[in-house]
Amino acid sequence: MSTRTELERGVGEVLIDEATLQSRIADLGEEISAFYGRDRRDPLLVGVLKGAVFFMSDLMRHLTVPCEVDFMAISSYGAATDSSGVVRILKDLDINIEGRHVLVVEDIIDSGLTLMTKPARRQIDVDVRWVGFEIPNRFVIGYGLDFAERYRNLPYVGVLSDELIPEGA
Repeated sequence: MSTRTELERGVGEVLIDEATLQSRIADLGEEISAFYGRDRRDPLLVGVLKGAVFFMSDLMRHLTVPCEVDFMAISSYGAATDSSGVVRILKDLDINIEGRHVLVVEDIIDSGLTLMTKPARRQIDVDVRWVGFEIPNRFVIGYGLDFAERYRNLPYVGVLSDELIPEGA
């Protein structure tokens, strides 16, 4: 008999397990380091709060080139499971990016108005150099991703349980 924690009961299925996540992050770290090692410019990593924090922290540990970090916070979801399409800046950058090579570290490239990409949801073309995973159009949680600020601390990416998705979403 397996006992699932309250946190795990919110997961309908595991989409990307912890080992697969960490392996891909190591690969991305190598790819980015090789690119910036040739380029000889120190990238400024801009993490989009809150979802990208886990990924960005792990990614930085795999970079072998000097880098700086800053964060910004935007919102297009609120407590909903679907993007409103209206992006609000909640926290802007502290560092001036003029003349800098900026690497935006985002959790999900969803609508294209704002790690993972959901091509089925894309409203505009977004040129993404490095993609962690391509995922289906499902509401995902864990590894920084949340539903109403919960489930970020899962060590894997899972699909939100159908019973938690609001009616009509």
